[in-house]
Formats: sequence, structure tokens, C-alpha cells
Amino acid sequence: MFVLAHISDLHMALQPRLTQLVSKRGLGFINWHRKRKYIHRREILDEMTRDLKAQATDHIAVTGDLVNLSLPIEYQLAGEWLKTIGSPQNVTVIPGNHDVYVRQVTQAPAQYWGDYMTGDDGVQRLPFLRRRNGVALIALSSGVATGPFMATGRLGARQLQRLAELLDQTRDAFRIVLIHHPPLSPPQRHLRRLVDAPNLRGVLAEKGAELLLHGHDHQRALIWLEGPGKDIPAIGVPSASAKARHGEEDGAGYHLFNIDGGGGGGNWRCDMIARQRSADGTIGVTERRTIY
Repeated sequence: MFVLAHISDLHMALQPRLTQLVSKRGLGFINWHRKRKYIHRREILDEMTRDLKAQATDHIAVTGDLVNLSLPIEYQLAGEWLKTIGSPQNVTVIPGNHDVYVRQVTQAPAQYWGDYMTGDDGVQRLPFLRRRNGVALIALSSGVATGPFMATGRLGARQLQRLAELLDQTRDAFRIVLIHHPPLSPPQRHLRRLVDAPNLRGVLAEKGAELLLHGHDHQRALIWLEGPGKDIPAIGVPSASAKARHGEEDGAGYHLFNIDGGGGGGNWRCDMIARQRSADGTIGVTERRTIY
């Protein structure tokens, strides 16, 4: 049995200096003060973190948006949080769009959290591959800097080609694709979609995978993607710092995946356990289901 935890969208934020509020950061700061600071709370993240650390996990996947405005102090704060949940050997991180909020910080996630974003080959590049006890974690980056009022993501041809290669190389393992943006978005989220999602789904349809995990939408979600012979579950997780449900977004939560089986026949089984914070502040299991 291999137990993987999936947590995402921490949105750690600290008060910026006025000189840092240029271009998109200024609009993001206004949005934070008008609404988001009442939703994404550090004390809620701390509650979820304590609950997560109480679980018997083998590995933790963090799928982006650790920070809010991509400020140096936010990266440092997120790095300190990562140290509390595990070592780089036991925690895998990928960036989200808030982690590269403006163009000048494109390399900042690797600078601050590079040990958590390095493959088994010791090279810092995306996508990267980590093998753990029969599980292959394939980590992508869909986070790109965008214009105001947009939160789209993009993989690009190089990452998609590398993904196809890694999926081929790991056919003996339970392959989990990690990405921040969902692989399919409804029309009302057009400005928050993965731009080249059809290309991603095309690679998965040809090469296959056992599971895809994403964040970004701040909701618990499950859709099925076409695969070669067997559909692929794609699962989204709520924000880890959301105080309560608001609009279409869920209150804070994370997922556990119990993965068992394998061998030459590939007889895998994967059970998902959803843990979520309720309106009264208690954290517990809200769903159990077999997804593979």
C-alpha cells in the first residue's frame, strides 16, 4: 500500500510594499483585500496542515498556488511551510499561476522550492519524474504569467512531448500526472482554462495514465478522460485555506489516495478518501470511493 496525499492552492499572502504593486499585482492586491483575504485564511491552512500531518502518508503532492502575488516574502513563507510537512524526498511541488504571477518571477518557484521540484535524475526541469514504491509521479507546470483578469495556463509543445516520453517509460508503474490547471474546463471558466488542454488530453488518450491530479478550481471534482482501453480519473481538490464554501468553491480540504497492487499484470487498485473542513470547523472524511 502506498498512501499519497494531494493538497493545493494555499494562497499564502503577506502585506506587500507599495512599490511592489505594479501591473497585475496591483489588481490582485485589490481583489485580495475586497474578497480573498476573508476566504483564504492562514489559520485554516494550519488546521488542515495539522490534520494532514496526523495521517500516515508516504508522499504528499502540492499542485500549485502556494503563494498569492508572487512576492519574495510569500515564497519564503511557503518554503517554511513545506519544511513542516516533509522533506523534498517525500513532498513533490509544482507551480500554479499565482506562483508565477508576473513575468519577472518565472524562475522563482525553482529558486525557493527547487529541491521539491527536482526529478530522480537530479535535474531541475519540467516535467520531472519521481518514482516511489511502484508509483510514478509525473509533474508538469501549467503556470504562466498572464494579463489582468486572466488565469489561464499553458504547457507548450516541449512539456507535452516530454510527458508522452515519460508515460511510455513508466508503463510498469501506477502513473500519476500532476498539473495545476484542470484538463477540461466549462465555458464560464474560459479565462481560467488550460489553453492547450485538448493537446494534453490527446497525449493521455494515446499513452494512458492511471490518475491525474489538479487544483486551480478550488473544488472537489472528478471527471473521466479518454485513455487507451481504460478511462483516466482526473480529480480536483479544494483550496487548503478556504474558510468556508463560497459560490462554486468548496471549503478547505485535501485528498488521500491508497494505491495497491501492481506487478506484471498491472492489477492496480486506488481508493480516494476526501477529508474536508465543515462549517463548524471540524475536519473529517466526507467521501470514500474506489477510482481505479
